[in-house]
Amino acid sequence: MKEKIIIREPKTEDEFQKYYDLRWQVLREPWSQPKGSEQDKMDKESTHIMAILDDKVIGCGRGHFNSKEQAQIRYMAVDNNFQRQKIGTEILLVLEENLIKKGAKEIILKARERAVSLYKKQDYRIYKEGEILFGEIKHYWMRKEI
Repeated sequence: MKEKIIIREPKTEDEFQKYYDLRWQVLREPWSQPKGSEQDKMDKESTHIMAILDDKVIGCGRGHFNSKEQAQIRYMAVDNNFQRQKIGTEILLVLEENLIKKGAKEIILKARERAVSLYKKQDYRIYKEGEILFGEIKHYWMRKEI
């Protein structure tokens, strides 16, 4: 029987460790960035969502507030073996729902160039160019008004 992918918040220390490991493996390790660079001071006050399959974290994303009405989504990542299966979209939608319930009127994010189309399909629009991360990853600031 094929296991179902579950989208939810990490609950245990072990789940958070697997969640952060995936963030590092997808978003930092390919560019030789050190362990720990996948986390920041906002993690403690953020909403975290992960996708789990057979006890393995295969997707993750985080949302936090920059102001009372502006939320930001960061650290979206899907295991390379599970990309293009709408897992990122499902994580995004759950994050948005949680942020809207907490009062978000606008959600911003900084998308890697290869992810821009995913966000455009969910009504995000580019409003300015971002930096080039690690010397090669072009980013765009995107916004969605609620």
